[in-house]
Amino acid sequence: MTILSKSAEMVQRALYEKGLKFEVVELKASTRTANDAAMTIGCQVGQIIKSLLFRTKETQRPVLVLVSGKNRVNEESIQRSVGEKIAKADADFTREITGFAIGGIPPLGHKNPISFVFIDEDLLHHETLWAAAGTPYAVFSLPAKELQKLTSGEIVSVKESS
Repeated sequence: MTILSKSAEMVQRALYEKGLKFEVVELKASTRTANDAAMTIGCQVGQIIKSLLFRTKETQRPVLVLVSGKNRVNEESIQRSVGEKIAKADADFTREITGFAIGGIPPLGHKNPISFVFIDEDLLHHETLWAAAGTPYAVFSLPAKELQKLTSGEIVSVKESS
């Protein structure tokens, strides 16, 4: 069995606690960006789950948006769903809420509860997805059909129109 870094081990434990057998792997090349991840893993950019954390401006609640690697988030759409304006979370808020640094945020296993979780509907067009697992070098794959059960997220259209 491979020894994982502390952050990757936390994600592996969260997966096991949910009864899932998905295996966290740590790679030699970075998966910090969706393009890096797709090149390192050898998959399409659209199969990469970008875990982006926002915070509501008035109430300071965390909002996690799980986005296909090929898409940009339409923040106005998310704001309508949340009921108030949102802003991209900074590094300190991200670590405080999730327990992970930007570039390695997994879709589950966070240190604190997240008020809102949204899943990009485009992710469900793929059979297999890849998600960060606690570090910019750790990932795990999962069937797209498991993502909603894994995160209790709401499936929405999040992408900006081109």
